[in-house]
Parts: sequence; C-alpha cells; structure tokens
Amino acid sequence: MRRKHPYEIVKSRYVTEKARVLEGLKDKSSNSSLKKCVTPKYVFLVSQKATKQEIAQAVQEIYADKNIKVTAVNTITMKQKPRTMRGRKGLRAGYKKAIVSLRSTDKIEEGEGKVKS
Repeated sequence: MRRKHPYEIVKSRYVTEKARVLEGLKDKSSNSSLKKCVTPKYVFLVSQKATKQEIAQAVQEIYADKNIKVTAVNTITMKQKPRTMRGRKGLRAGYKKAIVSLRSTDKIEEGEGKVKS
C-alpha cells in the first residue's frame, strides 16, 4: 500500500470560535476543571478515511520544523445535512475533523505550516 502525502490526510486547519476556545484552554485557570487541561489542542479537517495514527504522523510532518509531538488525536465525523437551494433539495457534504493534542510546551502559531486546502 502506498504511503499518503501529509496534505492528503490533513486538508486544512479548522478555525472557528469553538476551536479558538479549545486552543486557549491551557492558559485558563479560572476553575479546577480548566486547570487540568495542560496540553494545547488544535482542530484540523482531515480525510474521511484517515486513521488517528495517520493524522498524528501527518501533523508531525507538516510542522516538523517546529519539532511538534502529537500526544493524542480525537476524531469526529460530521454527517451530511439536508439543504434546499433554489427550490431543489440536496445534501451538504459531510466531513471529518480531528482534535489534535500536543505536548504542553508545543505551540502552533497562526500562519505556520501553511496547510494546503
């Protein structure tokens, strides 16, 4: 089986308000639950068929210059949703996203690694 290119596995970084909150949790200490979150977490859109091990390797390769080490990967598959556009019924595409946890000392800056879309 051929080895996939990292950009075939990781499509792009997923930046939303919830994703930004998740990135900033390691800096919060307002309550005891947030103090337990010591690892930074980042969200990526990934291939539907990608495994957690492939995602971890791809992220480490994309950000190899920063010497990033992935400690955990959680995946979420979002289902297709019905939609109507110009009177025609259809489906909005489903996708898979991965929440990647890094070592507590690692950090991905905005604009680094330039994930191709």
